[in-house]
Amino acid sequence: MTTVAVIDYGMGNLRSVAKALEHVAGSVTVEVTSSAERILNADRVVFPGQGAARDCMAELVRLGLDAVVKEAVKTRPFLGICMGLQVLLDFSEEGGGTPCLGVLPGKVRRFPNGMIDPQNGDTLKIPHMGWNQVRQSGSHPLWQGIAQDSRFYFVHSYHVVPAEPAQSAAVSHYGIEFVCALARGNVFAVQFHPEKSQRAGLALLANFMRWDGRT
Repeated sequence: MTTVAVIDYGMGNLRSVAKALEHVAGSVTVEVTSSAERILNADRVVFPGQGAARDCMAELVRLGLDAVVKEAVKTRPFLGICMGLQVLLDFSEEGGGTPCLGVLPGKVRRFPNGMIDPQNGDTLKIPHMGWNQVRQSGSHPLWQGIAQDSRFYFVHSYHVVPAEPAQSAAVSHYGIEFVCALARGNVFAVQFHPEKSQRAGLALLANFMRWDGRT
């Protein structure tokens, strides 16, 4: 039977992610766990999270899960969600500057102050919170059956800036255009919350459960 490990490092709404995976996957074992052995023995790994990058990295290191994530991304389908995208990069501006896992090259930057909503001229609030269109940068198995410019749910103040633009899998727009999904080999990671994004989000999770890790 297929097993899915949802990495538990004490941050994020892990149960809603696990329930969404169980909903789309049928007869699979979905386990929320901080066990290195269980994570590395799972067929698929999901790395969710929310909160601050500095706190996230501190907990990963404290639990010894930083090395586990770096190992898991080498060998099996791997999905990062929200903070589970951001800390895959090299460095985040959050918290005065936070070194991250360095799995994907690039940085995480805060949305600039003073962004203007072009529709009404109002100053845009940070964090960016709510539904936003996602424009796929190209074909990928996780986009199968999901219409271009589908709307997903976001909650974030920082956005990723990949060092290799070819790894961008999607962009969105909030004051500025920003990358909201990255893909490399067996790794796919998104800034939005698929578990909160209704039909489009569940479709992405279902695609992940069918994905063999190849593009």
